[in-house]
Amino acid sequence: MSELTHINASGEANMVDVSDKAVTSREARAEAWVLMAPETLALIVEGRHHKGDVFATARIAGIMAAKKTSDLIPLCHPLALSKVEVKLDADRERSGVRIESYCKLAGQTGVEMEALTAASVAALTIYDMCKAVQKDMLIEGVRLLEKKGGKSGEFKAK
Repeated sequence: MSELTHINASGEANMVDVSDKAVTSREARAEAWVLMAPETLALIVEGRHHKGDVFATARIAGIMAAKKTSDLIPLCHPLALSKVEVKLDADRERSGVRIESYCKLAGQTGVEMEALTAASVAALTIYDMCKAVQKDMLIEGVRLLEKKGGKSGEFKAK
């Protein structure tokens, strides 16, 4: 296992110095699920939710969250993202919403945390908008699906 990069020689937390890293194309995809009752999912899909378009709101929240990751996660670098995409798909069979985020930039550090933050906040937004209808929704499966670029190369979840 490799060393923890956010710990200095004295064992203290610190922000990694990426100034000597080459600028390369970096990409990451992440996902999250919000599981709910079929009736709650129907409200969203059929556009009958009293708070408005749940998917549009969650999509915007996820994009905004990716851009604010360094404000939310200690020691993350502020990044100039060139692309953030948040896709939401209703899955009636599983009775939930699958969220997939994608982040891209040309930079000196990866965008995995931005993709994970986008998916997580989109899921939280769905929960927030629907909690008046159903409080026992389940957010699960937040994970990195894929990352490309950088010294550590490519990763793809199994």
